[in-house]
Amino acid sequence: MNNHPFTHLDALESEAIHIMREVAAECANPVLLFSGGKDSIVLLRLAEKAFRPGRFPFPLMHIDTEHNFPEVIEFRDRRVKELGERLIVRSMEDSIKKGSVVLRSENQSRNAFQSVTLLDAIAEFKFDACIGGARRDEEKARAKERIFSFRDEFGQWDPKNQRPELWDLYNTRTHPGENIRVFPISNWTELDVWEYISRENLEVPEIYFAHTREVIRRAAGLLPVSHLVQPQAGEKIEQMTVRFRTVGDMSCTCPVESDAANVDEIIAETAMTRITERGATRMDDQTSDASMELRKKEGYF
Repeated sequence: MNNHPFTHLDALESEAIHIMREVAAECANPVLLFSGGKDSIVLLRLAEKAFRPGRFPFPLMHIDTEHNFPEVIEFRDRRVKELGERLIVRSMEDSIKKGSVVLRSENQSRNAFQSVTLLDAIAEFKFDACIGGARRDEEKARAKERIFSFRDEFGQWDPKNQRPELWDLYNTRTHPGENIRVFPISNWTELDVWEYISRENLEVPEIYFAHTREVIRRAAGLLPVSHLVQPQAGEKIEQMTVRFRTVGDMSCTCPVESDAANVDEIIAETAMTRITERGATRMDDQTSDASMELRKKEGYF
């Protein structure tokens, strides 16, 4: 007999597994978006619990901007190989070569343009549902999004055209061309994610932990020095002990000063913070108060 008390993590896990199984049962051709970040790592563990010992009933997919941190890409490939699952990678370079994405410069942040490559991949493989790791606590535009978020034939999100979600009943019916974005961990917080990583003893990329890195101070944050980010006039390179709360493009993802070198220390640090991870670390979300909502209306995940 299991004497383990039923905790809030058990409740969140049970809900997420139910959602994943609902997608597998109701949708004809779903896909799970896996970037190698902490949220999608949690999704993989939930998928294991939902469908093992069988194979996942959907492939994995990553939209690669080619500006990702190399540590994360290495982790992504290694984790997929360990699982033995199929990974589809679609690169923004292909969209740029086709002319569907036009950048002002080579170093411009590509994060906002991922939606073009994502929509092309959805059309190419005829996916009717994309499972992702977005959470309501990340950003205010996410807070009003449903677990099953419907997008029209242009990939756009209309907050006024969403289905009611009563208890754990979900409407997955779509018209031709429509697509569903599904968020099994929508009700989780950043703290829940790290506590689950601790409980399940999940491996995450090393850049989530404190390390020494060259950074520059720009606007209200720190930017990691790379071939994409170099100091401008009046800026100087500093060596600082930092970690990343979220991982995205090197050109727009800011680390935070931190000494948290393991998961327990990250949990303690996260419990005390009052700034959301995207609000603190993503420059592309700080261009305006409506940045995320505008990008979602353009097809962003």
